[in-house]
Amino acid sequence: MRRFPQQVSMIPMDPAQPPWKRVAAALEQRIADGTYPPGSRLPGAVPLAAEFGVAPSTVAKAVAELKRRGLVTASAGWGTFVSGDQ
Repeated sequence: MRRFPQQVSMIPMDPAQPPWKRVAAALEQRIADGTYPPGSRLPGAVPLAAEFGVAPSTVAKAVAELKRRGLVTASAGWGTFVSGDQ
């Protein structure tokens, strides 16, 4: 069984929300507060999963939601970037 490191970042612990929504909210907050400014590349799913204490697929689902909302764009082979029109 694969073990993930202890959670480093605090994500809201609202049990009514699934983990991917909590991760999406945390990433959205980082975009809003400038931690990830427009044009910057998001860390990959594996490092974010380790940071949040979730599976990489959970991070992927959270990032897919951010893409759907236009907050980030993905470029195959290059990564996921914060959209410039925040």
